[in-house]
Amino acid sequence: MFIKSYAEVTHISNHGVWLLAHGHELFMSYENFPWFKDVPVGKILNVEEPTFGHYYWPELDVDLTEEIISHPERFHLKAK
Repeated sequence: MFIKSYAEVTHISNHGVWLLAHGHELFMSYENFPWFKDVPVGKILNVEEPTFGHYYWPELDVDLTEEIISHPERFHLKAK
């Protein structure tokens, strides 16, 4: 049986962005994910899931996995 991939930005606030994927809500703070700060809402809402647990924002050229979003402290490379 094929299950369609599903990811959706559900909330954008002054603190960060919430992504709903496969029944789990993931939070991306602007401190850890600065690519989303000061960006037009339409570019943040345009998220794709090319493979399970892998999220891509084509208009921002941002590529993240569920692991990176859930545990940003494990990944030390960040954009300035």
